[in-house]
Amino acid sequence: MTEAHGNDSVVMVPIGVIHSPWHETKGMPIQPSRAGDAVGRVVVKPALVEGLRDLDGFSHIILLYHFHRAPAPRLTVVPFLDTVERGLFSTRAPVRPNPIGLSVVRLERVEGPILHVLGIDVLDGTPLLDIKPHVADFDAPGAERLGWLAEGRRRAAEADDRFKG
Repeated sequence: MTEAHGNDSVVMVPIGVIHSPWHETKGMPIQPSRAGDAVGRVVVKPALVEGLRDLDGFSHIILLYHFHRAPAPRLTVVPFLDTVERGLFSTRAPVRPNPIGLSVVRLERVEGPILHVLGIDVLDGTPLLDIKPHVADFDAPGAERLGWLAEGRRRAAEADDRFKG
């Protein structure tokens, strides 16, 4: 198969940094829905501040970020909400070939290059790759099947050391 551009590598430059109360994965919420009102700050590079215009009209935003402290990729993992080994792509584990994370957080306010958010579930100092507004009509089609998570949803809401990098 021929690549359209003859190149199979991608280079991304962080657009900012995410600050949170967590400096270690152990005890950190595993998803924003389990982070409650955990306070975070997203600091965007000054040259990109104009791109934040009109973002304050949205109640929630999607943060895309680099799992900068994740260990080497694995194709099977025992996810936080389970005790059974699963295929990586059926989980949200950070040990991915492309260690990209996604969190939907509540946007409280925008102050210049700083986004004040609630429900943050990432390590302090995480490199930010992109921001998108969360729009329920686009982003929440209503899942009909939850796979293995249908049983695992009753388990712990905090991370342990299994994906420590």
